[in-house]
Amino acid sequence: MVKELGFFVNHCFSSGPTTGRDFKIFAEYFERELKNQISPDYIISYKSVGHYYLCGFIKSKEGKFVYFSIPDVRFFPEEWHTNILIRTAEHEKDWTGGCNHYTSLEEFKASIDKLFQNWR
Repeated sequence: MVKELGFFVNHCFSSGPTTGRDFKIFAEYFERELKNQISPDYIISYKSVGHYYLCGFIKSKEGKFVYFSIPDVRFFPEEWHTNILIRTAEHEKDWTGGCNHYTSLEEFKASIDKLFQNWR
């Protein structure tokens, strides 16, 4: 895990009608961590930074996709790095995709590799 992202373990994120600066910084570090893990095998082909949550799609060189999502960090402060939703997808707008699987940030790359290997 990138050092800066470690700061957000057990962090109490700001809350309100607009997304706080702390979450925007967190989202940048989280994306950097994913890129560090998956590169050069895969790319983040689409990402969405929502109101205290993130999701996106990872694309393989063969054109296959895996969707990822982390829950709202304000209400599930430990789950952004221990309970990441991943599943296969047909394309980068396939929000329903395949069966849900969960992984940790530490196991993210290995879990993505496994999904791509077993992709329909």
